[in-house]
Amino acid sequence: METTVYYFVGIKGTGMSALALILHDLGYEVQGSDIAKTTFTQKGLQQAGIRINDFNADNIQEGMTIILGNAFGEDNPEVQRAQELNLPILSYPQMVSQLIEQSTSIGVAGAHGKTSTTGLLAHVLSGIAKTSYLIGDGTGKGIKDSKFFVFEADEYRRHFLAYHPDYLIMTNIDFDHPDYFRDLDDVLAAFQTEALQVKKALFAWGDEPILRKVHTESQIPIYYYGLGDSNDFRAVNIERDTQGSHFDVLYQEQKIGRFSIPLFGEHNVLNSLAVIGISFLEKIDPQLIQQELSSFQGVKRRYSEKQVGDMILIDDYAHHPSEIKATIDAARQQYPQKQIIVVFQPHTYSRTKALLDGFAQSLDLADTVYLTNIFGSIREQQGQISSQDLGNKIKHGGQVITLDNLQPLLQYHDAVLIFMGAGDIQKYELAYQKALAEK
Repeated sequence: METTVYYFVGIKGTGMSALALILHDLGYEVQGSDIAKTTFTQKGLQQAGIRINDFNADNIQEGMTIILGNAFGEDNPEVQRAQELNLPILSYPQMVSQLIEQSTSIGVAGAHGKTSTTGLLAHVLSGIAKTSYLIGDGTGKGIKDSKFFVFEADEYRRHFLAYHPDYLIMTNIDFDHPDYFRDLDDVLAAFQTEALQVKKALFAWGDEPILRKVHTESQIPIYYYGLGDSNDFRAVNIERDTQGSHFDVLYQEQKIGRFSIPLFGEHNVLNSLAVIGISFLEKIDPQLIQQELSSFQGVKRRYSEKQVGDMILIDDYAHHPSEIKATIDAARQQYPQKQIIVVFQPHTYSRTKALLDGFAQSLDLADTVYLTNIFGSIREQQGQISSQDLGNKIKHGGQVITLDNLQPLLQYHDAVLIFMGAGDIQKYELAYQKALAEK
C-alpha cells in the first residue's frame, strides 16, 4: 500500500482531481490520464506536479493501484491493461471511503448546495483544527493525522452509499439526474439508505417536508436546521444587504451568537447554519466560527464574479431550476439596482426535458434570458428536445445564441451578466469578454 503508485483514470474530474491532490499531499506518488480538453481542474494538478497522460494502455505498469473515475468503465484501454496485470482497481467512492476512516468524517449530501457547503465547512474547520477535505470543485487537501475529514457525498448513481460518515449534512432532496433516478421517491430512497449508515448524527434542512421523512438508526440523533420554529438550529433576525447576510443563531431556542457571512442569497444562510451547527456540536467556540466564516472567499464555479468595464460577470454552475432561482436571488441581493441578464446553457437532454417548466419559471426571475444550445454528456449526445423548446416557454427573452454571434449581449451596460451551466458555458463568457474588448 505504501509503495504503490496511485493511477487515476479520469484524473481531471472534479472529485478525482481533488482526491489526487489529497493523496499527493499525504506523500503518495500520483499520476493519471484523461481527455486532452482543458478543464478548470487542471491547474491545481499541474501546480502540484502531478503528471497527466493521454489514455494509453502502456501507461499502466506493475505496482500501480488504479482509481477509476465514475465516467469510465471496462471499455477503457488502461482499465483493460490493469485487469491483465491483476492490479487492484478501486472506484472513486471506494477510495474516498478508505481515506475518511482515519478522522472525524463529515459528509455533505444534497441535490443542491453540496459544493458550497463542503467548501464553507472545510474553510471554517481548517482555520481551527487539522482538516483534510475533498470539495467537488476540484479542490482537495490531505493532512496527516487530521482531526476532521470534510467531503462531498454525491447521490448520482447512488455513489454515496460507499460512505459511512460520522456526520452527514443533507441540504435538500430534489428530483435531478433523470437519466438515472426514476422519480423523487427513488431519490428519497437513496438518501434514506445513506442516512442509515451515519455513525454520529445527521443534520437535515428541516424546512423541507421530504427531508423530514428520512430517519436514522434508532440511537443516532437528527438535528434539523432552518428558518422555521420546529428546527433545532434556527437563523432568526436575518438581515440581507449588499455586503452579505447577518443573522442570530438559536440552538433549541438558546442564542449561540450573531453571525455575518460575506455571501448572498437565502441558500447561503442555510448552508452556513449547517456549518455552525456541526461546529457547535464539536464544541468549537462560536467566536472562532464567526472569525472563519467572515474570511470565506467561495468555491470555484459557484457565483464567481468579476468586473469587466461597467459590467459585472458572474460564472455559476447552476444547472437545475432550484439552483438557478438561488443564484438569481443572490444577485438581486448583491446588486439590487442593476439589471440581471442570464445566459444559460442547458445541461443534458434528459434533464432539460424532465424539468422544462421548472427551468422556464426560474429563468423568468431574471430581467432577460439568453440560451445556448444544450450541452450533452458522454452518455447522452442527443435527445428529443432543443434549447428553442425551452426558449418558447420563457417570457423574459429566450433567444438562443451561438459562440459566433454574441452581438445581442453587447447592448447591455452597467448590468449583471450571469453565465450559468454545468457544461462549457465558460467558453461563452470568454468569447463575450473578447467581443467586449474588440468593441
